[in-house]
Amino acid sequence: MNAPRLSYAQILSTNNIMRAAGEETYFLGVTRTVQESKFFPVSAYIMLGYLNAFYRYPALLRKIERHMPPEDLADRVRNVSSKAMSMGINWCMTNFYLLGREMLINLGLLRPHDACEDVFYVLDFWRRYQLAWRREDGHITCKEGGHRSQVLPERRIQVFHADLHPCAQGDRLHTAADAFLAAISQYAVLVACESRACMTNHGPYNLGGGRELLVREFYDLAEGDLPWLDGVAADVPHARLTVTTAVKDTHFYIVDDWGSFESKPEYRGEKLCGIGLYTSDELSETHIPLGMGSRGELADTLERYTAIFKDATARLWRRFAGYTRDQLMDAGALTYYNIIKDFAHIAGCYEADDWNLIDRRAERFRVLLNDEYGNQVLGALFVPLSCPSHQCSPYTMMQHSDLPKRTYSPLSAALLRDEDYVPTVGALHPGITYLPAKVDRYRTTQGVMGLAELNARVRGFVPQLCSERFRHLDDTWVKYHYDTPLADELYRIEQQYSRKLAGKGAGLSRDDIERLADPV
Repeated sequence: MNAPRLSYAQILSTNNIMRAAGEETYFLGVTRTVQESKFFPVSAYIMLGYLNAFYRYPALLRKIERHMPPEDLADRVRNVSSKAMSMGINWCMTNFYLLGREMLINLGLLRPHDACEDVFYVLDFWRRYQLAWRREDGHITCKEGGHRSQVLPERRIQVFHADLHPCAQGDRLHTAADAFLAAISQYAVLVACESRACMTNHGPYNLGGGRELLVREFYDLAEGDLPWLDGVAADVPHARLTVTTAVKDTHFYIVDDWGSFESKPEYRGEKLCGIGLYTSDELSETHIPLGMGSRGELADTLERYTAIFKDATARLWRRFAGYTRDQLMDAGALTYYNIIKDFAHIAGCYEADDWNLIDRRAERFRVLLNDEYGNQVLGALFVPLSCPSHQCSPYTMMQHSDLPKRTYSPLSAALLRDEDYVPTVGALHPGITYLPAKVDRYRTTQGVMGLAELNARVRGFVPQLCSERFRHLDDTWVKYHYDTPLADELYRIEQQYSRKLAGKGAGLSRDDIERLADPV
C-alpha cells in the first residue's frame, strides 16, 4: 500500500501546468514548420528521445538539485548564454517528458497515476526555474507574454544596444553578417541532427526609432558534450555564440516557446541595421565581445568564422554519412533528450554517461521505431490527438481546435486515496549507445579542458552578478535605486567589456544609450 505522496494542491498545480503545456503544444504543432529529413530518421529518434526523457529526467534533476536548486540555476543562466535559456527549457523539458509519458499510457504500459511523484517533481522543478529565470517579465512561458520572450535585464540590453555596429545592405559588414548567419544556422541545424535544438531567439527589445533587437543564440558548436563533434569541431573557437541583431521597420509579433519568430512585414536580410557578437558560459562573468573593437574587425571576425563553420559542416556531413541507422537514431535521440544537460554543467555535476546513453528501458522500444511507425505516433501525439488518452467529454472544447480532446492525461484528485500506483520510475538505470565513446575534451571561455577540471572550476566559481550582494537586484529594485552606489556597481560589472558603456554605471536612459551608440 502506498501512503499519499502528493497533496491536493500539488495535484492541481501539476494539472494546470500540463493543461497549459498541452494547449501550447497543439498550437505550435499546427502553426510551426514541419520538421523532416531525407537523411535522419527524425520522427523515430524524437520518440526515442521522449522515452529517454521520461525514464531519466526525474533522477537526473534530483541529482542536479542536490548540487544547486533551480532558482540558483536560473540566476546563473540569466547572466550568460546557456542552452538552459533556450526552447529546451521553455517548452522541451516538460513536453519531452510528458510526451514520453503519454506514449507509454497509450501503449498500456503506464497508468496516469503511475510515476505521479516524478510528474510533479519534473514539472515543479521547471516551474521554479522558469519563474526565477524569467523574473523580469514575470511570465512562466513566452505564450503567457503574448508570444514574446523578453527575458534580459535592462543592464544587458543597454550594453547590446550601445555596442551594436551599424550596417546597411551592400556594405562589407552587412554582407559578412548575412553570410555568417547563414553558415552558423546551417551548421547548428546539422549539429542537432537536422533539428533546431542548438539555436534559439529571444526578444523583441524596443530600441526606438522603428528598430527592434532580436537576440540569436547558438549552442554546442565546438568540441564538448556531443560525441559526433569530437575532431570535427576542433577548429571551432567557441562552444556558444550570441548574435545581437537590430532590425528596422520590422515588428517581431511572435517569438514563441520554440524560439521561432514571425514578423510584420516578413523579415528580410536588407532590414538588418546593426549587429554584435559575443560568447559566454558557466566560467565567464558575463558576455564577452568578439571582434567588436571596430566595424572592420567585426567584419573580419564574421568572415573568418563563416569559413570555419562551412568547413566544420562539410566535416560533419562526412562523419554522419558513415553512421549506421542506429547511430543516427542515437545522435538524434540524445540531441533531444540532453537538451537540458546544461543544468548539470551549471551545477558542476555533469557526467557524460548521464546524458549520452539511451536508458535500457527506453531502448526496448527501438525495434518499434521504424520510419512509418515513428511518423504515425509522433503525429498522433501532436496534432490529430487521435490516441485513446486524448479523448475527453464531448462537451469539452479545446482552446485552438474546439475539439473534445486534451494533449496530456491529468492526475486525478482520487490519487489522494488511490492505493494502486507506482510513485516513481526509480533511480537511473544503465544505458547503451552505438556511438563512439566521448573524448574528454571540452572547449570553454577559459580554454580546452577535461570534464573533471571543468566541473571543479564551475563549482569553485561564483560570478559577481550571482553573489549574494547582487543576485536579487532586479529591474524593479533598480527603478527605485538607480542613483545609488550599489546600482552603479551592479551596472559597471555588466559594462566591463563594453566599448561604449564601460564605467558609466546606472541611471542611463534609452535615449542616453542611443546618443552614445554609433549612428546608423
